[in-house]
Amino acid sequence: MSTAEKLQQRYTYADYARWSADESWELIDGIAYAMAAPSRIHQEIVFELGRQVGNYLQGKSCRGYVAPFDVRLPRQNETDDKVDTVVQPDLTVICDRSKLDDKGCRGAPDWIVEVLSPATTLKDMHTKTRLYEQHGVREYWIVHPTERWVMVYTLDEAGKYSRPSVYGMDEPLALQVFPDLSIDWAFVEQI
Repeated sequence: MSTAEKLQQRYTYADYARWSADESWELIDGIAYAMAAPSRIHQEIVFELGRQVGNYLQGKSCRGYVAPFDVRLPRQNETDDKVDTVVQPDLTVICDRSKLDDKGCRGAPDWIVEVLSPATTLKDMHTKTRLYEQHGVREYWIVHPTERWVMVYTLDEAGKYSRPSVYGMDEPLALQVFPDLSIDWAFVEQI
């Protein structure tokens, strides 16, 4: 099936699981979104974030993953073949290990990071923000690699994202979900 044909239909995880591994896709509410190869700067940021987070998580029960890693977000308790939302965040941390299986993660991760690229900015800043809030992702970071800022959303007690905070990359940034973890952005100056 061609890319144009995929973009004109609605799909589920059952369809997604049959697609060629040579192509990268996400499904959001049944709509297929093609994913382009990320830039070198994008990958350097994801790699360094993964390294810092991986070092922090050693000896802890939470697990971290970098894309490609499937996160299935069911609406209710439907079976995987009926799930119509599958995303591949740049960085994902899951503390409830019962959500992990050989396919990836089923349910909301605790923390997600998306590094913006020109092709994904609108989806990451609007569609995925709504999606991650709806599914209960406790903390969501949007990283702008060239403008060098990070937008942070955290769930409030009502299960809604509070107004986002925006930080520059000129000093370390602590997480809400892991207050003793600070991301050191000094590496960005060397990219």
